[in-house]
Amino acid sequence: MKTLVALLALVAVGAPTGSQQIDVSSGSVVETVAKLRAGQYVWEPEVAPQGPMLLIINLRSQRGILYRNGVPIGATTVSTGRPGHSTPTGVFTILQKQVVHYSSKYDSAPMPYMQRLTWYGVALHAGNLPGYPASHGCIRMPKGFAQLLFKVTGLGMTVVIADVAAAPRVAPVPSLLSGGAGDSSADQTIFWAPDKSPSGPVSVVVSSADQRAVVLRNGVMIGSAPVSVKGAVTGTWAYSLRSIDSSGQHWVRIGLSPGPTNGTLVPAQEWQRFTAPEAFKTAVAGIVQPGMTIVVTPDSLRSVAAPVEVLESAG
Repeated sequence: MKTLVALLALVAVGAPTGSQQIDVSSGSVVETVAKLRAGQYVWEPEVAPQGPMLLIINLRSQRGILYRNGVPIGATTVSTGRPGHSTPTGVFTILQKQVVHYSSKYDSAPMPYMQRLTWYGVALHAGNLPGYPASHGCIRMPKGFAQLLFKVTGLGMTVVIADVAAAPRVAPVPSLLSGGAGDSSADQTIFWAPDKSPSGPVSVVVSSADQRAVVLRNGVMIGSAPVSVKGAVTGTWAYSLRSIDSSGQHWVRIGLSPGPTNGTLVPAQEWQRFTAPEAFKTAVAGIVQPGMTIVVTPDSLRSVAAPVEVLESAG
């Protein structure tokens, strides 16, 4: 996710509707997801290698976004229930998984990489994506994405199905579900509450649009503060802390797309681009550990949509 060149070029010349992983060279997460065509998807698990996962399906936009530790690691086009067979909205959990599955309701239709959300016929699975809602209520996905998703999910993982005109967010907070304020990016205050999540993998998301950073540990926001980035932020990039030794911290660029800088050490002067309150930098330094990731994005972290009303849950 460093520039939108590859994606924009692909869109310009047209793309097939079969299952196709997009090599996103860069750009805004919001722009990338919006420009995907039927059958296309993005998969970048290295952005957040550890942490709890959340899948959000948007019926209005026919898109799905997979978050790990609060950071999007995948996005896909989907095809949900057609008129008369609408896909229910609400908060669900994965109840059952089967690589090979056939529908017991609709003429033994194949449902590869099936992940059941209800016991009455709603599931995630690979299937045909015509570019509009066409299923009997299930969420169809490109086969490639469905296979990758199947490998990383577990029983009990949360899936939110919403029908709102929501732009994807880098780090969804509880307000997405509850309708609460939850937008600490709106002021210049420093928030630090590590006890909200005492342990787990750490991700930091820096938004140049908000001039603010959010710290997530095990998927829970434990900190936030104003942070500015020198120079233009025209795409999304990331760093990963590989090790700490007597000579200091060793950060590398994450391989989001092919390129000579992927996997190379980040020079110390790179961090001079970021300006943050000393108290916040000291607090973050206290929880730094190998595996920590930093994502820098031009996207805003603020909520831009109506809250999701929890209408039903799987049982």
